[in-house]
Amino acid sequence: MDTSLQRLEEALSIRRQIGNLEKRLASILESSVPNRRTLSVRRTMSAATRAKLSAAAKARWAERKRTGVSASTRKKGGLTPAGRKRLSQLMKARWAARKKASR
Repeated sequence: MDTSLQRLEEALSIRRQIGNLEKRLASILESSVPNRRTLSVRRTMSAATRAKLSAAAKARWAERKRTGVSASTRKKGGLTPAGRKRLSQLMKARWAARKKASR
């Protein structure tokens, strides 16, 4: 218990020394040490770029409305009848080969 109290006091002392050194450095450089808020500068788009993006999005939506095709109504994947027949024949051949091998 005694050692942990000593370590805590030592850590507090080091923290104070760091604070004093940061203040001294700031006075030497005549500016404060930058904090996280000043380091993370948020980039903004120009008005022209926003206008281009907006126009492109509006054109995409107008095209979708014009054609009347929505993402949910489009058929995704699926097999043609010929593809289904081919897969059926391949499966039947596999099953026959397994049956023959097990005999």
